[in-house]
Amino acid sequence: MAGARLVVVGTGIQLGRHLTGRALSEIRAAERVFALVDAPMMAWLLELRPDLQDLATCYAADRDRRDSYADMEARIHAALLEGRHVCAVFYGHPGVYAQVPHAAVARARAAGIAARMEPGISAEACLYADLGLDPGRHGMQSWEATQFMIRDRAPDPSSLLILWQIAVAGRLDCVGFDPCPRRLALLVDKLGRWYPAETPAILYEAARLPIEDFRAERIVLAELPRSTIREHTTLVIPPVRSAAVDATMRQRLEALGPSPIAR
Repeated sequence: MAGARLVVVGTGIQLGRHLTGRALSEIRAAERVFALVDAPMMAWLLELRPDLQDLATCYAADRDRRDSYADMEARIHAALLEGRHVCAVFYGHPGVYAQVPHAAVARARAAGIAARMEPGISAEACLYADLGLDPGRHGMQSWEATQFMIRDRAPDPSSLLILWQIAVAGRLDCVGFDPCPRRLALLVDKLGRWYPAETPAILYEAARLPIEDFRAERIVLAELPRSTIREHTTLVIPPVRSAAVDATMRQRLEALGPSPIAR
């Protein structure tokens, strides 16, 4: 395995705008390149690297995605075992809502192979810019939709709530990408413990091409099961109330007096 090393990079969201110079140089320099990206980016990458291997061929309509992910990881690792300099390219930020990149890096390191991940622009970064939402203002909660449904989660309605991958919300079998209105209704039902049915929400999709605009469709939660949901749709619920002040902590802080000025 002498000479083997792995670099995982992200393409960002928008074709032609978000790919960093560092990521581009890694794609050009690698002996083997694997990619899991959207169709426009794949077409562009194939012009740059005609020898690229498309990891999307691991998918099948009736196949559990976890098995597909295992095959992707195995393909990348097999090239490393041949002693290759490998670059694996993923859509957006390779470390955000992406199992294969993290697993590939961990497996390589466990085998004593140098591996690292380069950050990319994520859909979350685009969301803050497009919707004018600052996670530092009220705080932010971010969950994958199915994990939110099946885990004992208790969101804070005084902070921003983001639920990702709602198209596959509630799909425990991890098969297919089409939304299911009945499962989305169950998601709304759980959210109803903290958010009334008329709570305003946003269906967000980042623009993937420079000629596109982002989607920011405003709905109320009760409308979610009947709304148009695509594979990359994200549910955003802004804060619905102000957070209570911790009076005891405030008094303790005020009792300390003004901070000394450093000289």
